[in-house]
Amino acid sequence: MPGLLAKKLGMTNIFSEDGQIIPVTVLEVGPCNVYAVKTKEKDGYEAIQLGFGQKKEKRTGKPQLEYFKKHGLKAPQVLKEFKNYDAAQYKIGDELKADLFQIGDKVKVSGKSKGKGFQGVMRRHNFGGVGGTTHGQSDRLRAPGSVGASSYPSRVFKGQRMAGRMGYENRTISSLKVVKVIADKNIVMVKGAVPGSINSIVEINK
Repeated sequence: MPGLLAKKLGMTNIFSEDGQIIPVTVLEVGPCNVYAVKTKEKDGYEAIQLGFGQKKEKRTGKPQLEYFKKHGLKAPQVLKEFKNYDAAQYKIGDELKADLFQIGDKVKVSGKSKGKGFQGVMRRHNFGGVGGTTHGQSDRLRAPGSVGASSYPSRVFKGQRMAGRMGYENRTISSLKVVKVIADKNIVMVKGAVPGSINSIVEINK
Protein backbone atom coordinates (compact mmCIF):
# COMPACT_ATOMS: atom_id res chain seq x y z
CA MET A 1 0.00 0.00 0.00
CA PRO A 2 1.18 3.57 -0.62
CA GLY A 3 2.93 5.73 1.93
CA LEU A 4 4.35 9.19 2.53
CA LEU A 5 7.13 10.92 4.41
CA ALA A 6 6.26 12.79 7.58
CA LYS A 7 7.70 14.80 10.44
CA LYS A 8 7.08 13.72 14.02
CA LEU A 9 5.72 16.75 15.88
CA GLY A 10 5.27 15.08 19.28
CA MET A 11 2.67 13.29 21.40
CA THR A 12 -0.55 14.38 23.05
CA ASN A 13 -3.94 13.06 24.17
CA ILE A 14 -7.32 13.39 22.48
CA PHE A 15 -10.79 12.30 23.55
CA SER A 16 -12.84 9.75 21.65
CA GLU A 17 -16.58 10.16 21.09
CA ASP A 18 -17.33 8.01 24.15
CA GLY A 19 -15.04 10.10 26.36
CA GLN A 20 -12.00 7.81 26.39
CA ILE A 21 -8.52 9.38 26.46
CA ILE A 22 -6.39 8.22 23.49
CA PRO A 23 -2.60 8.77 23.50
CA VAL A 24 -1.59 9.83 19.98
CA THR A 25 1.50 10.81 18.02
CA VAL A 26 1.04 13.88 15.84
CA LEU A 27 2.61 13.59 12.38
CA GLU A 28 2.93 16.30 9.74
CA VAL A 29 2.36 14.12 6.67
CA GLY A 30 3.55 15.83 3.52
CA PRO A 31 3.02 17.59 1.32
CA CYS A 32 5.36 15.38 -0.69
CA ASN A 33 6.26 16.17 -4.29
CA VAL A 34 7.07 13.54 -6.91
CA TYR A 35 10.72 14.02 -7.91
CA ALA A 36 11.13 11.01 -10.19
CA VAL A 37 9.03 8.24 -11.74
CA LYS A 38 10.66 4.82 -12.24
CA THR A 39 9.22 2.53 -14.92
CA LYS A 40 9.85 -1.10 -15.86
CA GLU A 41 10.79 -0.14 -19.41
CA LYS A 42 13.48 2.32 -18.36
CA ASP A 43 14.54 1.28 -14.85
CA GLY A 44 13.42 -2.34 -14.54
CA TYR A 45 10.93 -1.65 -11.74
CA GLU A 46 8.06 0.65 -10.88
CA ALA A 47 8.34 3.28 -8.16
CA ILE A 48 7.98 6.96 -7.48
CA GLN A 49 10.52 9.10 -5.66
CA LEU A 50 9.02 11.46 -3.11
CA GLY A 51 10.66 14.48 -1.53
CA PHE A 52 9.75 16.04 1.80
CA GLY A 53 10.80 19.30 3.43
CA GLN A 54 13.31 21.77 2.09
CA LYS A 55 17.02 22.43 2.53
CA LYS A 56 19.41 25.16 1.44
CA GLU A 57 20.64 25.07 -2.14
CA LYS A 58 24.27 25.38 -1.04
CA ARG A 59 23.89 22.01 0.70
CA THR A 60 22.71 20.32 -2.49
CA GLY A 61 24.97 18.90 -5.19
CA LYS A 62 24.99 20.83 -8.47
CA PRO A 63 23.74 17.94 -10.66
CA GLN A 64 20.78 17.40 -8.33
CA LEU A 65 20.11 21.12 -8.07
CA GLU A 66 20.01 21.49 -11.86
CA TYR A 67 17.59 18.55 -12.08
CA PHE A 68 15.31 20.11 -9.46
CA LYS A 69 15.34 23.53 -11.17
CA LYS A 70 14.62 21.92 -14.54
CA HIS A 71 11.36 20.54 -13.15
CA GLY A 72 10.50 23.60 -11.06
CA LEU A 73 11.12 21.86 -7.75
CA LYS A 74 12.97 22.92 -4.61
CA ALA A 75 15.77 20.96 -2.99
CA PRO A 76 14.09 18.51 -0.54
CA GLN A 77 15.28 17.64 2.91
CA VAL A 78 14.67 13.92 2.31
CA LEU A 79 14.22 11.81 -0.84
CA LYS A 80 12.68 8.35 -0.64
CA GLU A 81 11.44 5.79 -3.18
CA PHE A 82 8.08 4.09 -2.73
CA LYS A 83 7.34 0.97 -4.78
CA ASN A 84 3.70 0.52 -3.77
CA TYR A 85 2.33 3.18 -6.13
CA ASP A 86 1.03 2.75 -9.66
CA ALA A 87 3.78 4.81 -11.28
CA ALA A 88 1.76 5.31 -14.47
CA GLN A 89 -0.69 7.54 -12.62
CA TYR A 90 1.91 10.08 -11.51
CA LYS A 91 4.25 12.57 -13.11
CA ILE A 92 7.12 14.69 -11.81
CA GLY A 93 5.84 17.64 -9.80
CA ASP A 94 2.65 16.01 -8.51
CA GLU A 95 1.88 16.75 -4.87
CA LEU A 96 0.64 14.15 -2.38
CA LYS A 97 -0.93 15.19 0.91
CA ALA A 98 -2.30 13.78 4.15
CA ASP A 99 -5.73 13.09 2.61
CA LEU A 100 -4.20 9.84 1.38
CA PHE A 101 -5.04 8.48 4.86
CA GLN A 102 -8.47 8.06 6.43
CA ILE A 103 -9.65 7.60 10.01
CA GLY A 104 -9.51 3.91 10.90
CA ASP A 105 -6.62 3.03 8.56
CA LYS A 106 -3.99 0.66 9.94
CA VAL A 107 -0.49 1.96 9.20
CA LYS A 108 3.11 1.15 10.00
CA VAL A 109 5.61 3.86 10.81
CA SER A 110 9.37 3.50 10.29
CA GLY A 111 12.12 5.77 11.54
CA LYS A 112 15.33 6.08 13.51
CA SER A 113 15.01 5.54 17.25
CA LYS A 114 16.28 8.17 19.67
CA GLY A 115 20.05 8.28 19.93
CA LYS A 116 21.34 7.72 23.48
CA GLY A 117 25.04 8.26 22.81
CA PHE A 118 27.77 6.12 24.39
CA GLN A 119 26.28 4.12 27.28
CA GLY A 120 27.57 1.60 29.80
CA VAL A 121 26.45 -2.00 30.11
CA MET A 122 23.85 -1.33 32.80
CA ARG A 123 21.85 1.03 30.63
CA ARG A 124 22.62 -0.60 27.27
CA HIS A 125 22.13 -4.26 28.27
CA ASN A 126 20.32 -4.04 31.63
CA PHE A 127 23.23 -5.57 33.60
CA GLY A 128 22.73 -5.80 37.37
CA GLY A 129 26.22 -4.66 38.32
CA VAL A 130 29.15 -6.56 39.86
CA GLY A 131 28.64 -7.93 43.35
CA GLY A 132 25.77 -5.67 44.27
CA THR A 133 26.24 -3.01 46.93
CA THR A 134 26.98 -5.22 49.94
CA HIS A 135 30.27 -6.88 48.98
CA GLY A 136 32.72 -4.06 49.53
CA GLN A 137 33.06 -3.17 45.84
CA SER A 138 33.19 0.57 46.24
CA ASP A 139 34.31 1.31 42.69
CA ARG A 140 32.89 -1.63 40.70
CA LEU A 141 29.14 -1.22 41.04
CA ARG A 142 28.44 -0.45 37.37
CA ALA A 143 31.30 -2.41 35.79
CA PRO A 144 30.73 -5.19 33.22
CA GLY A 145 32.94 -7.76 34.94
CA SER A 146 35.04 -10.37 33.14
CA VAL A 147 34.69 -10.53 29.36
CA GLY A 148 36.75 -13.65 28.55
CA ALA A 149 38.84 -16.49 29.97
CA SER A 150 42.65 -16.45 30.00
CA SER A 151 43.85 -19.91 28.96
CA TYR A 152 40.92 -20.79 26.71
CA PRO A 153 39.75 -19.37 24.38
CA SER A 154 42.27 -16.57 25.10
CA ARG A 155 40.13 -14.07 23.29
CA VAL A 156 36.83 -12.23 23.56
CA PHE A 157 33.97 -13.71 21.56
CA LYS A 158 32.37 -11.54 18.92
CA GLY A 159 29.07 -10.06 20.03
CA GLN A 160 30.09 -9.81 23.68
CA ARG A 161 27.79 -7.34 25.40
CA MET A 162 29.81 -4.28 26.29
CA ALA A 163 29.49 -0.52 26.56
CA GLY A 164 28.95 1.29 23.29
CA ARG A 165 26.77 3.58 21.26
CA MET A 166 23.09 3.06 21.95
CA GLY A 167 20.00 3.95 19.94
CA TYR A 168 19.58 5.63 16.54
CA GLU A 169 18.63 2.37 14.85
CA ASN A 170 15.95 1.62 12.26
CA ARG A 171 12.70 0.71 13.95
CA THR A 172 9.21 -0.03 12.58
CA ILE A 173 5.95 -0.04 14.53
CA SER A 174 3.10 -1.88 12.81
CA SER A 175 -0.70 -1.88 13.15
CA LEU A 176 -1.00 1.71 14.36
CA LYS A 177 -4.52 3.10 13.96
CA VAL A 178 -5.21 6.50 12.40
CA VAL A 179 -7.60 8.24 14.82
CA LYS A 180 -7.71 11.76 13.37
CA VAL A 181 -6.85 13.49 10.10
CA ILE A 182 -6.69 17.29 9.66
CA ALA A 183 -6.29 17.42 5.88
CA ASP A 184 -5.99 21.21 5.47
CA LYS A 185 -3.01 21.24 7.88
CA ASN A 186 -1.52 17.91 6.68
CA ILE A 187 -1.83 16.47 10.19
CA VAL A 188 -2.35 12.77 10.88
CA MET A 189 -2.71 11.45 14.44
CA VAL A 190 -1.99 7.78 15.11
CA LYS A 191 -2.72 5.91 18.32
CA GLY A 192 0.44 5.07 20.26
CA ALA A 193 4.11 5.93 19.93
CA VAL A 194 6.34 5.94 16.86
CA PRO A 195 10.15 5.80 16.59
CA GLY A 196 12.27 8.92 16.63
CA SER A 197 12.66 12.20 18.42
CA ILE A 198 10.59 15.35 17.87
CA ASN A 199 11.10 16.85 14.38
CA SER A 200 12.63 13.63 13.06
CA ILE A 201 11.56 12.33 9.63
CA VAL A 202 9.57 9.08 9.52
CA GLU A 203 7.92 6.97 6.85
CA ILE A 204 4.24 6.12 7.17
CA ASN A 205 2.74 3.32 5.06
CA LYS A 206 -0.74 1.89 4.75
